[in-house]
Amino acid sequence: MKLIALLAFAAFILASSHRVTAEPWPQYRGPAGDGVSTASISDKPWGSSGPKVLWKAPTPLGFSSFAVADGRAITLVGEQEHEVCLALDANTGKKLWEAQLGSIKYGRGGGDAGAPDNRGGDGPRGTPTISGDRVFAYDAFMTLHCLDAETGQSLWKRDIEAEFEGRNIPWRNASSPIVDGNSVIVGGGGAGQSFLAFNKDDGQVLWKSGDETITHATPCLAEINDRKQIVFFVTSGLVAVDVQSGEEIWRAKFPFSTSTAASPVVEGDRVYCSAGYGVGAGLFKVTEKAEATELWFKANELMNHWSTPVVHDGHLYGIFEFKKYGRAPLQCVNLATGEIKWKKGGFGPGNCIQVGNKIVALSDAGEVVIVSARPDEYVELARADVVRGKCWSTPAFSNGRLYVRSTEEAACIDLQD
Repeated sequence: MKLIALLAFAAFILASSHRVTAEPWPQYRGPAGDGVSTASISDKPWGSSGPKVLWKAPTPLGFSSFAVADGRAITLVGEQEHEVCLALDANTGKKLWEAQLGSIKYGRGGGDAGAPDNRGGDGPRGTPTISGDRVFAYDAFMTLHCLDAETGQSLWKRDIEAEFEGRNIPWRNASSPIVDGNSVIVGGGGAGQSFLAFNKDDGQVLWKSGDETITHATPCLAEINDRKQIVFFVTSGLVAVDVQSGEEIWRAKFPFSTSTAASPVVEGDRVYCSAGYGVGAGLFKVTEKAEATELWFKANELMNHWSTPVVHDGHLYGIFEFKKYGRAPLQCVNLATGEIKWKKGGFGPGNCIQVGNKIVALSDAGEVVIVSARPDEYVELARADVVRGKCWSTPAFSNGRLYVRSTEEAACIDLQD
């Protein structure tokens, strides 16, 4: 009896530990903003019936991804000519609240593109960030909103265009806010205030710096050479600033043409970046003297457009090529050299994340595909059509569940190990 009791107690502790350590996905591209979850997912085949879909819910218009934390799955949608922050119950898909943000009249097309049988669906691009009892959303017209996470009530907002001589860009802002400690950081202001940090409690300015024009790329929070910094991908290239002061640490020139939308990818002291419209991709090494040295550049190659790759064991995994709707390949690329190790077509400009030792990709047509994160060959483990509509958003993974959305609907599927 004592043995049985001990075994039961051990099982309880393990289960409790799993619940306590369950990872939220509180922002664009996950806990660290790098598209990676340290959890694991099941190796069991889905079979002809596909994965277990726990719920579906309408998500009209837009390419915003989900942020998931504290039982809420939050994204931006388009409704009645406005961007709307929508909070769903992460367990059931039931609407909890919605908060109206800025206009959806962007004044320029682009979002209506797509494969011949999967066009349409312009709308919000940015992803909300959940931090404690607050939600931060940076809308297309560069107003930063702070909302109550439980009710959606507006707590404060800052209009970057009106208050900080903001410089919006064609197709409007698509970047997401970054929260670090008590700071919420965005880009888009004018001279001397292109990079801005606000107190997340009351919206007061903590620091402002820089004289740059933003792109559609969300900045990346990273620690490089033992210094915490946020790397912005602007029209002049990469600019890294100190998260506490906004002081510039280093910069690297990189070409710009029309639009840059994929975020920088950091591995140690190396920073990868990529842009479409004929630009290409490059890799930089940041020295201890805070100087960025170009390791390689491939013109008009390895273009991620808006599909930011993940890096695992020295290799990039992501969707490459420019605009090839319904056709763009998932690829594995040697980070050190830019050599393509393998490619598999048919994904279109969707997005992928890494969960444990697997790549979870969402095609632009709404297929979820699970692939082994290995550089020697493409090994597909599972594939299923999950949502209808156009998917230019990034999957989110939390507590054994995958959250995906399109311009029409969202779905939560069970991937528990």
